[in-house]
Amino acid sequence: MKKKKRSTIRYSKLIILFSLLLFALMIARLVELGLSKEIDGINLKELASKRTTKTEILPAQRGSIYSKNNDILAQNVSSYKLIAYLDPKRTTNKKRPQHVVDKEETANLLSPILGMEKDEILKYLNKQNVYQTEFGTKGKDLNEITKNKIEDLNLPGIDFIESYKRYYPKGNFASYTIGYAKTKTDEENKTERTTGEMGIEKYYDKILKGEDGYVTYQKDLKGYKIADTREDRKDASQGKDIYLTIDSNIQFYVEQAIKKADETYGFEWFHITIMDAKTGAILATSTAPSFDPNKRDITNYLDLAVSSPYEPGSTMKTFTYMAAMENGVYDGNETYYSGVYVTNDGTEIGDWDRNGWGTITFDKGYAMSSNVGVINLINRHMSSIMLRKYFKKLGFGRKTGITLPNEQTGKLDFKYETEIYNAGFGQGITTTPIQNIKALTPLTNDGMLLEPYIVEKIVDPETKEVIVDNKRTEIERVASTTTVQKTISLMDDCVNGIGNTGSGYRIDSHELIGKTGTAQIAKSNGGGYLDGKENVISSFAGVYPKSNPQIIIYASVKKPGGGKQTPISNAVKEIVSNVSKYYGNEKNNTKIEVKDYKLPSFVNKKVDKVKNTLDTNGIKYKIYGSGSKVIKQYPESKTVITNKDEVYLITNDNVNKVPNVVGLSSKIAKNILELMGLKVKLNGVGYVTEQSISENTEIKEGMEITLTLNPKFTG
Repeated sequence: MKKKKRSTIRYSKLIILFSLLLFALMIARLVELGLSKEIDGINLKELASKRTTKTEILPAQRGSIYSKNNDILAQNVSSYKLIAYLDPKRTTNKKRPQHVVDKEETANLLSPILGMEKDEILKYLNKQNVYQTEFGTKGKDLNEITKNKIEDLNLPGIDFIESYKRYYPKGNFASYTIGYAKTKTDEENKTERTTGEMGIEKYYDKILKGEDGYVTYQKDLKGYKIADTREDRKDASQGKDIYLTIDSNIQFYVEQAIKKADETYGFEWFHITIMDAKTGAILATSTAPSFDPNKRDITNYLDLAVSSPYEPGSTMKTFTYMAAMENGVYDGNETYYSGVYVTNDGTEIGDWDRNGWGTITFDKGYAMSSNVGVINLINRHMSSIMLRKYFKKLGFGRKTGITLPNEQTGKLDFKYETEIYNAGFGQGITTTPIQNIKALTPLTNDGMLLEPYIVEKIVDPETKEVIVDNKRTEIERVASTTTVQKTISLMDDCVNGIGNTGSGYRIDSHELIGKTGTAQIAKSNGGGYLDGKENVISSFAGVYPKSNPQIIIYASVKKPGGGKQTPISNAVKEIVSNVSKYYGNEKNNTKIEVKDYKLPSFVNKKVDKVKNTLDTNGIKYKIYGSGSKVIKQYPESKTVITNKDEVYLITNDNVNKVPNVVGLSSKIAKNILELMGLKVKLNGVGYVTEQSISENTEIKEGMEITLTLNPKFTG
């Protein structure tokens, strides 16, 4: 008995000791849990926070893209996804069911609206053990009209989830420039994010998309916000609006001309870019085949204007000749024998007419686009270093810096004799259209090279603050006045001389000048060039009008039908005709001596002094208002005009009144009225024949005036 009792006591002591040890371990664990930030690699504070707090993303609204005419080119629009609630538990009142009751009838009514077979819809509605269902791709991205049609059916259990999608109202209008943005679902935050993937949408993605906000709050077991608890909130910063330099009217002329060329002649691709000759702003740029950003029916993801360098051909002769002039080695009356030239290694390089034109001058060689002329000019007076240095000075071989994605540099690789000669007439080197049009700016700005730009301004849509305001940017003077005048004379003769290579571009006013080009297409394996007359890239680089340049044109077409230059010449002449009407050039046909005049700033100057300055320089002007000081002017300061142009001045009256703009070109009238604070709507193209608000009406904030236009004004 004693032995048994001792054993019992011993076991009891062991149990007590074990219990004390276990209790000590529990206390130690509690202390560890209380003092440690992480247990088993888990941050306890974060874990607790996730279980008791909820963060919702407040998505930012993506900014819109506009033309310089304020036409919307890209915007966010509401988009709807159709859903159906299938769980009967949603219905608490049988008289007002909140789930799909009659699946057959629901499928039957939805079928014609969604464009789906009834049985296909029933597959979604007959899903088992699901709370709700969707309807596949045909049930997504529904517009407001489709949504309203479905809502009018009053079907129980049918609902919509609203989101936003990117919409491009003008379809394939300037699509390579605008690009597109795609909306993707962020599964982690259950939000949709729109990201730019091409064009302006891609380059300015961060600026357009803004910055998402958030709201963090304490939640209950059901996920609802607990009343009277602290909320941490940061509002979304909305995306900025971007206004392009693209003029909708000129862009339309370009798109229309390319479309007509495609229907008439056909081609592999066709590209045209038009620049404001005085500022460097891109007024229009288009490539065909094009695509609709809403459908993304894209065959080529590279923007030809900046991303696909090619051999430019004889348009480069302009810059070779300029290089010779700038180095003081050009004599236009110097002669050579045209036809075929044999290099030191025995290579034969011929003119497009290998019979040539006998002994001709270098000036005539330019007009006839003679390869042999370029070869003799380089061989006698120039070097590869001289040529390469001037090409680089004009911007070839490096990016222009225009704000479009994937810009390429092209290449200026030429070292040996034949390579140097080829480079002089645009073969063996590669360039982009934007480089070519930039290199032409010295010819319209007295030798000053300008920076091309395609974004006019960036605006905060909430505050209306202009964050970026791009203007004419001068890079450096690359040509003397003498070089500019001589080159313009050569381009004039090329187009308007008799029997020259550019004669197909001649217009009645003789104001269009330029240089043609034809380049053979290199084989993809690098082994020479493709055979056949159709395997060429034809191009044209021009200026209009020559007496007071307003636009620079660069056009190129690969494998053109109907003749090497015919599709381009027809397109360019049609565009120039329309631009002429748009700018009001058709009225200026009188032959007077043209003189350039660089406008100073007249803002805050007394009207009498401004009038005296303009009268002294033979500049016509029109004054709006009877104030004593000028507060606004058009054109703006530093613009180079001629004595054929007119200056418009707005004075500091207390009350602004609507002016009479009948007879003015739409471009001039629009600028004047907008300077006076009016919103302008244009109907048609050309000159103003009627205005919706009569002259001398007091201008009030938000007032809009409609101008009726006609290509020819005879009033």
